[in-house]
Amino acid sequence: MKVSIITVCYNSAKTIEDTIKSVISQSYKDVEYLILDGQSTDNTVEIVNKYQDKIAFISSEKDKGMYDALNKGIEKANGDIIGILNADDFYVDEHVVEKVVAHMEEEKSDALYADLYYVEEDDTSKIKRHWVSGKYKEGDFLKGWMPPHPTFFVRKEVYEKYGAFNLDLKSAADYELMLRLIHKHNIKLSYLAEVIVKMRVGGMSNASLKNRLKANREDKKAWEINGLKPKPYTLLFKPLRKLKQFVPSLRSGDEK
Repeated sequence: MKVSIITVCYNSAKTIEDTIKSVISQSYKDVEYLILDGQSTDNTVEIVNKYQDKIAFISSEKDKGMYDALNKGIEKANGDIIGILNADDFYVDEHVVEKVVAHMEEEKSDALYADLYYVEEDDTSKIKRHWVSGKYKEGDFLKGWMPPHPTFFVRKEVYEKYGAFNLDLKSAADYELMLRLIHKHNIKLSYLAEVIVKMRVGGMSNASLKNRLKANREDKKAWEINGLKPKPYTLLFKPLRKLKQFVPSLRSGDEK
């Protein structure tokens, strides 16, 4: 199967090369790499163009934000499976895509997710948080569960059937997508119980208390626009579940 990896970037000169190298070094041979830049004003595009012979599609144009760019990438992608790797993130080794494909084929799944490390921005060998996703059980979204989006691989036919990112949402567009696909439409999901992505600390939904409150309102909207009703505790549990990422004794291979 062909695998398409999409990276969206904007003024990402500091980190984009790590991202690119982690994709083009994959042992799985049938990888199509797409990079969509939002007209960066630094030397991001110059760095990307250094690797143009190994990248199937490069664009640099104005967009309506990262999720608009991702939708363009999904539409452009030719892969049977689509993965998304942010410009601050990178795969832990060269065997990630190979393992993803093998696991999805074995499980005959529509989508796959795995675990993730949050690492220091300037020293990616230092792990700050460990997101152990745990095996999904039906109804887990009601308990505040969600998988880490950079580890989420989806068959293109699923996007074609159920749609891609909802641009009415900003920070919660990835949450809404996974809620819609997994909880609402009950696609067949598989869990690769190992870390496959390192993500530098940060992110717009967690950058401040103000942003966290805004993200919480968007999370609520994600349920509403899908005609779904969360439990009274659902949106409270969602950020609280992240606390165990900081404390090894609270983590397990299968979250309850």
